[in-house]
Amino acid sequence: MDGVYRWQRHIYDATRKYFLFGRDRLIGQLQVPYGGAVLEIGCGTGRNLALIGRRWPKAQLHGLDISALMLESAQSRLGIRAQLAVGDACGFDAEALFGRTSFDRVVISFALSMIPDWQAALRQGASMLAAGGELHIVDFGPAHGLPAPLRGLLKAWLRHFHVTPRLDLVEVARDSLGATAQVEVEDGPLGYYRRLVIRRPR
Repeated sequence: MDGVYRWQRHIYDATRKYFLFGRDRLIGQLQVPYGGAVLEIGCGTGRNLALIGRRWPKAQLHGLDISALMLESAQSRLGIRAQLAVGDACGFDAEALFGRTSFDRVVISFALSMIPDWQAALRQGASMLAAGGELHIVDFGPAHGLPAPLRGLLKAWLRHFHVTPRLDLVEVARDSLGATAQVEVEDGPLGYYRRLVIRRPR
């Protein structure tokens, strides 16, 4: 991934704002508890963490990414405001990396569609939740509101960037996380993006 993002990271945020919709809505819905711990899996350049930190100044920010180069950009943006670590979304030791085993909020933003074993990443994210914690996910949706030709063009364009919308995300979340997990689903306009909130009971 460092090879992919070596140059892209410098223009990543400027270009992604035109098609990674739903991220700011996710951030606005987080409702981080006072002093709560937030982990973003696949934090990239730190764009989302920076906005979360502005919205909830007392939040403890943590970011994980598989690309050390992307984390260099994130560190430049966030400074000491966030604790960042290189790690695989599908399996990481949060205590070794961050000194804690659970978080009040976990965020995965447009990352599952790029992770081959995305089901493992989903389960890993959910396993990081403290009692009463929430996993917030936003990613590409089924785009059911687009005409079929445009939907086909969108899928082809995403494939060019090794992006595969996880159309069975809701079903996999409900099946793999068990009956105790509460899953809330919201589709964005035209179904372009899909947002999930998974809550762990207290």
